[in-house]
Amino acid sequence: MVAQYGIKLAVSIISSHFGDLVAKVCECLLRKGTLSLGDLVRYNQLQSNQVKNCLLVLIQHNCVQAFSVQKDGAFGEAPKVVTQYTVLFGNILHRLRFSKFMAIVSKEFDKECEELLEALLQHGRLTLEQILQRAQSISKQNDWSNAVQDALRESFVKLVNARYVERCPDPEPFMAPPDEEDAPKRSAKAAKLAKKTAQTLEQRAVAAAVPLESKRFAIMIDTGTDVGGEETPSQSLGEKRKYRELEMDRETMVNISEKEVLWRANFEAFIRRLRHKACVVNVRARLDDGAGTVLNAMLEATKKAESKVKTENSVPLSMDTILEEVMKSEEGRTMTLERVRGALSQLGCHSSTRVAEDSYSVDLRSIIESAQNEEVESIIMKRYGGDAYRIFRLLSKTDRLVETDNISDTTFVEKKETVKILYNLWKENFLHMERITSHGSKQSEFLLWKVNKNSVWENTFDEMCHAALNLSQRMAYELEKEHEILQLPREKRVGQRFERIRKVKTLLESSLMKLDDGLMLFHDF
Repeated sequence: MVAQYGIKLAVSIISSHFGDLVAKVCECLLRKGTLSLGDLVRYNQLQSNQVKNCLLVLIQHNCVQAFSVQKDGAFGEAPKVVTQYTVLFGNILHRLRFSKFMAIVSKEFDKECEELLEALLQHGRLTLEQILQRAQSISKQNDWSNAVQDALRESFVKLVNARYVERCPDPEPFMAPPDEEDAPKRSAKAAKLAKKTAQTLEQRAVAAAVPLESKRFAIMIDTGTDVGGEETPSQSLGEKRKYRELEMDRETMVNISEKEVLWRANFEAFIRRLRHKACVVNVRARLDDGAGTVLNAMLEATKKAESKVKTENSVPLSMDTILEEVMKSEEGRTMTLERVRGALSQLGCHSSTRVAEDSYSVDLRSIIESAQNEEVESIIMKRYGGDAYRIFRLLSKTDRLVETDNISDTTFVEKKETVKILYNLWKENFLHMERITSHGSKQSEFLLWKVNKNSVWENTFDEMCHAALNLSQRMAYELEKEHEILQLPREKRVGQRFERIRKVKTLLESSLMKLDDGLMLFHDF
């Protein structure tokens, strides 16, 4: 479930990009959950074709996933297949990060790759033929030869090979009803574990729509290689005909691949890169540059081996491989073997002997949790002061229920002030409280306190969504106020008013991008 301000921020993003009508349909899905077309028409009180068009826009831009389920018919009727629509909240937030995605590709590849990615981010889903047509329409070159087209295809292949572009998911996977026949036979422990790890219908539908890895990044582009090779005098007429047929089939498949296969930006790959960057930044600040350099080298070496965004541990690497990767960077060339070993120890790496030689892996989950703790602690410090910061930090590190007197004694804060701070943090949902009554010669009541991290992280994320919403609304207001100046040609954009709006826009955009780092930390990482 998405909290209040998360929904408002997502609706604001959709409204600014696609208009109020599409935002209305999106908000209905965010608030009510997965719905059919009929339900959306009824809840929004719109015409069926209006809702259909809004859904098509949201699907085109990867904000909604359709799937079909079998439902029992009413009054003894035969079961029927119904199409359901579920909103992809994370993909809506990713629209705030397009500039960050572009920066990643700009750093790793050439201008052509950047332009191809921009096309997919702008239009959502495109075939390769559509991408090439768009490139031709905006190209400043008069020459649109086969060589130019082949160069663009090669750039496209680079993006696919880097996993930054992927084939679009199945438009409407069928979700069979869950098999519950074996459920009663499970032990209580197994049933509890199954319940804990079970996915919702929507999660299963999104996962089912993703193509298999072998197909997800498979691309067929004609590189000019002759399938049949040179014909030799010894080849029979039948063999020549077969080679020609193979060439024709290959050309046909290439045409189909370019005209019918839809591609989109792979948000997961970009979020993984940003997660790696956040881990390295945190380690550099918390430990030192050496540990950050070693961690960055390990993540660079294994970036293609990670299968999901929230990987708990990095892929194991041998010491020789780590040294080889470290030496590729300018900072790493100054590090000795002993310094690398020291950095691995700082990172909490323990050698694993499950393979032929010792290998080292980093606990990425603990680095992210450390960054989350620091972010919340900074909020506590700014909002409630140093005493509250020490109390919250103690409870966060202890990770168990602690009695009020113990908190006061450990943090050296007067008990009366401690109680006041604890109540304030409890009212703002930063703490969980339990009352314990002892029945002895004299009845006593004790208050126990604990940080409920899941609840705190959710509240912090929602507050950040609120702040991001305020920033985006302020930016929209400022741009609307100076609309006349912004509409002028570039050469006429001069004067104090234009300089002011330029500075305001830069400040608000940079603040929003910094705040988005926090949104990713608590939602995507």
